[in-house]
Amino acid sequence: MSSLTQELADKLAEDTFKVMKASGDDRFFMEVAKVIGASSTTLEEAYLTSIRVRLAERRARQFILDRARQIQAEAGKPEAPET
Repeated sequence: MSSLTQELADKLAEDTFKVMKASGDDRFFMEVAKVIGASSTTLEEAYLTSIRVRLAERRARQFILDRARQIQAEAGKPEAPET
């Protein structure tokens, strides 16, 4: 895949996430993919890959933050008495 294709796909994905955040429409990227796919399946593939990578990164980051909060909350709790 050419670097131009990847650069364009990444920029489109970045712009798409801005619209998704502003609108709250977490499936907007699918509409964009349809528009892209009508003209270039190569760019559509690169775009969807870029979207998936970003979505995976967001999920992983949220998982890490949730776990860190859980650890902090547990560290602040007094130990349960032994029975």
